[in-house]
Amino acid sequence: MRRLLIVLAAGVPLTAAVYLPTASAGAETSAAKPFNCDTVTVKAPAGTEVESVTAVLRPGGTIKGTGLLGGEVTGVPAFCEVTTTISHPGADDHATVRTWLPEQGWNGRFQGLGGAAYRAGDNGVDLATAVKNGYAATTTDAGVGDVLDTAWALNGAGQVDTALLKNFASRSQHEAAVVGKQVVDAVYGRHAAYSYFTGCSTGGRQGYMEAQRYPDDYDGILADAPAISWAKYEVATLWPQVVMNNEKTYPTSCELDAFTNAAVKACDTLDGARDGLVNDASRCDFDPRRLIGTKLVCNGEEVTITAADAAVVRKIWDGPRTVTGKKLWPGVPVGADLKGLASSAPDTDGVIKGAPFPVPAAWLSYWVKKDPSFDLSTVTYSQFTQLFKQSQAEYGEIIGTDDPDLSAFRESGGKLLTWHGQADEFIPTQGTADYRERVERTMGGAKNVDDFYRLFLAPGTNHCGLNGQDGSADGLAALTAWVEHGKAPKTLTATLVNADGEQFARNLCSYPKVSRYQGYGDLDAAASFRCVSPSRH
Repeated sequence: MRRLLIVLAAGVPLTAAVYLPTASAGAETSAAKPFNCDTVTVKAPAGTEVESVTAVLRPGGTIKGTGLLGGEVTGVPAFCEVTTTISHPGADDHATVRTWLPEQGWNGRFQGLGGAAYRAGDNGVDLATAVKNGYAATTTDAGVGDVLDTAWALNGAGQVDTALLKNFASRSQHEAAVVGKQVVDAVYGRHAAYSYFTGCSTGGRQGYMEAQRYPDDYDGILADAPAISWAKYEVATLWPQVVMNNEKTYPTSCELDAFTNAAVKACDTLDGARDGLVNDASRCDFDPRRLIGTKLVCNGEEVTITAADAAVVRKIWDGPRTVTGKKLWPGVPVGADLKGLASSAPDTDGVIKGAPFPVPAAWLSYWVKKDPSFDLSTVTYSQFTQLFKQSQAEYGEIIGTDDPDLSAFRESGGKLLTWHGQADEFIPTQGTADYRERVERTMGGAKNVDDFYRLFLAPGTNHCGLNGQDGSADGLAALTAWVEHGKAPKTLTATLVNADGEQFARNLCSYPKVSRYQGYGDLDAAASFRCVSPSRH
């Protein structure tokens, strides 16, 4: 969901570009055969029909991203743009696959690109970035719309369009890989030496779907802040709104920030260093009741944090439960911006009401309730549990993307690398950690899984926040070194940014290990920290 989600939650105009980590691995020589951007033939992937194929040589330059995400990339070299439209007989769908191939300097690699929120593929920015870095890259729109476009969800009869949902959930990414590789063969006259998939959020989920269902598509998959367990977590992330509505308590943005800041301050030194970063959010046990009675000035008015405010925040951090107390899903990580999912605003009469984040709100209204006019504010605690279970029952198989059996991907020789921010305000980090632990239980333990799948958690980092927005990490470089040279990443080099805007060099630790200050040395230097097993393990 990338920068869009952060911007929407903050109510800030969208002007910033979206960035993709670039690979620093050495490039290969260009193809010896003539570059062909004139006649490109594509054989239809199984179960599809090819409706059209066009090839156009583009001059490059500055590429502007389309849709709500926007963004731009400058200095893009000339490239061949091949557009392929495919459909599934009887489904009345039309999915467009775009493949961009640099005219000169191709590094011999192929890269598939994921989407964001309800957009199945890239808006042009990541395609341009990939071409600029020497990759031939492909993406698909799956026949659906932009990031917040849900017009495709229901058909004319008010029923879920299962064909388009299947496109969005899984098959279109696979078909894009099949088409894109054919286009590479046709344009360069040879196969790509290595194939990679990259994506964050929805794109991260798509990467896991590729590993689970189409294990031969890619040699390496970089799937960050992944929206796996979609059918569960989409409903689960509405929990903050359900809590506020049922408790009839809506903490102001200042109060929400006060709770977050207090928790970060209280848990900052768990790693032995005071640097404004919570190293292991799952170990932070700050009790929000400690702030009861605290006075704040919000928008020029003095407010006092109440017991009701603290109770709401405590439930949000704890995560959704049934009325009998059974845990359904992890809560918002301590240290994450609570305003992302617990936002509220006055209506036209000045009455404060919840303002749900549009992505999970749309999932509940369109796909679960099949009613775009559904009023989320009416959901009780018991109804929430019913909706959570309904979403899982109806959609877990098609879009859950949480099958822990990755044996086929391992046997194919594939490598899966993921980083996830520990202050992710939209996708609870613990859900990804729990999935990794399920894979370990299914596949014979951590050592066996580490051979092909590694997870890195980034302290103080928000949703997709290492993509050049609030920190950085070159996950693609680490992945290519792993795939092409067998150098499994023990750590992932990153630049982290705390709430005060201070930057710190850190080596992210392979899960479940966490970083701990050695007691001496510059806090800005990664060498001052080492990876250790957390106390809970």
